[in-house]
Amino acid sequence: MMEAVIAYSGRMFARPVYYANAHEKDEVDIILVPMPMYDARLAGTTIDREGFQIVAHKSVVSDFADREEVARVHMREIEELVQAATGADFVHVGAPGLLRFSERSGKAGSLNNSMPARFAHIDISDATACAFAGRGAAGRPFLRCAHYNVWRAISPPPQDVPLAFCDARSLCAQDLIAAEAVFDAPDQPEWSFEGLVVAHNPAHRWHYFPQMTIDEAVLFKTNDSDPARAHHVPHVAFDLPDCPADASPRVSIEMRATAYWWA
Repeated sequence: MMEAVIAYSGRMFARPVYYANAHEKDEVDIILVPMPMYDARLAGTTIDREGFQIVAHKSVVSDFADREEVARVHMREIEELVQAATGADFVHVGAPGLLRFSERSGKAGSLNNSMPARFAHIDISDATACAFAGRGAAGRPFLRCAHYNVWRAISPPPQDVPLAFCDARSLCAQDLIAAEAVFDAPDQPEWSFEGLVVAHNPAHRWHYFPQMTIDEAVLFKTNDSDPARAHHVPHVAFDLPDCPADASPRVSIEMRATAYWWA
């Protein structure tokens, strides 16, 4: 266990707003709090208990910066990975993912939505998850729907700005603040949906996976309609304490998937 600084949200804004690109327009009250950070490899976390787990996965993608190759190959790989890990009847991946870079790389912000996620958040609220679930099911009835992210470091370890995950069991509903997530891709109309930012609670248990390689991925949950399982997981990029000065700047790809269990 080590200590790491987590960027939480205060309650200055009744409804915080954050942008995919124009972060100078964000209205999020950032509060930095040192928190214990646990080694998730040692903890043996699982997707339906804590809400996140690491999986071995060797992709055949030769260049993750090639969106055409990612769309052609990796989207199907992720559908198969999530289906195997969860036992879902059907998994849909609708976009070729997001490349993100630590600030030290000089590339953060060079692509759409390519900055690291610097404050604790959950991508989608229950209302957004419900809307997205119905859209992806194309009217077919389902018993359960769960939304997942698959996060892969494509730079060598150690990652200078890894991703931390909060044990879903340590989270309270009162910790969550409804926020507006605004997507402002260049040359496209702005659009938004409701996400969640996270207020500090000393009960939170934060974990990360050290020394990740390109042949591993973290599967974590952003919403689950089954109340008997981990519901959703706050996550945040943080500066790795005592990271070697010559460590490669973090480059990662995030893929989002929706899984269904049919009625």
